[in-house]
Formats: sequence, structure tokens, C-alpha cells
Amino acid sequence: MAKKEKIEKTNAMRLLEQASIPYTEHEYDPEKAISAKAVAALMNQDVEQVFKTLVTVGKSKEHYVFVVPGEGELDLKKAAKVSGEKFIEMIPQKDLLPLTGYIHGGCSPLGMKKKFKTFIDETAQLFDTIFVSGGKRGLQVEVNPVQLASLVEATFADIQG
Repeated sequence: MAKKEKIEKTNAMRLLEQASIPYTEHEYDPEKAISAKAVAALMNQDVEQVFKTLVTVGKSKEHYVFVVPGEGELDLKKAAKVSGEKFIEMIPQKDLLPLTGYIHGGCSPLGMKKKFKTFIDETAQLFDTIFVSGGKRGLQVEVNPVQLASLVEATFADIQG
């Protein structure tokens, strides 16, 4: 029997291990998946459990991280309200790597360069596990949403549009 190739550990995976939080890694071909729906299909998972990580900036110039179901949209008004901002907007894609250390399509709520105030859509709590980026394109980690929220000091909130 052929041995499965070992996945190179990412910062996200290391943080989960340091916190003794169990997770399962799932690889997929990033060339075949540009949306959460496609990622879910490639992994044979429910799209409602596959979450995307979005980085925003508020009127105050503070940055915030929002983790929403892959099929859902971040409601910027709700995001502003939960973060205490007058308004919030998505950061320009070119700012993602210098700000977080992650590229578009591989942005994880775990292991960013800095700790940002993080909000996870409340629907995550409906599942025993959810999938978030493992910190690179083509890698998702399956983790308990409550343990994830605890580790990144996130708040569950109604943030979907």
C-alpha cells in the first residue's frame, strides 16, 4: 500500500496543534476550485460547512476578520454594527498578503501576521465541525467551530446578508 504524502504544516495547523485542538486536513486541487461551492464539491462536503475568511477595514482604519459560509455574503452593514464601526469595506486584494501573510484563496482565520478582531457567522455553531482555509490554496482544515472561536478569540454573530 502506498504511503500518503505528508502535508507540509502551515501556521494554521501549528497553532491548532499547539492549542491541542483536533483537526483534519483536506487537500484539493486549487486549480479546479475558485469558489467555496467548488471546494465543497471537490471535498464531497456540505457547502454550508465550508467557510471563507474575509478581511475588512473600518472607518477607524482598524482591520477585522469575518468568517462566513462559502455560499453566503458578508453583510457590510451587519459587519459594521457588530464591530462598532460606522462603515466597513473589504480590503483591496493587493493588501491581503502584506497585512495577513496569506494570499487570496488561502486566507485562514488562524495564524495571521497580527491578531485582528474576528467574527464567525453564528450558523457555524450548527455544525460539529466546519472547514476553513488551512493557510494555503488547496488546503482546508476541519475543526470544531467553538474551539476555533476560542483560539482566535472570535465572536459568533449574525453577519450574513
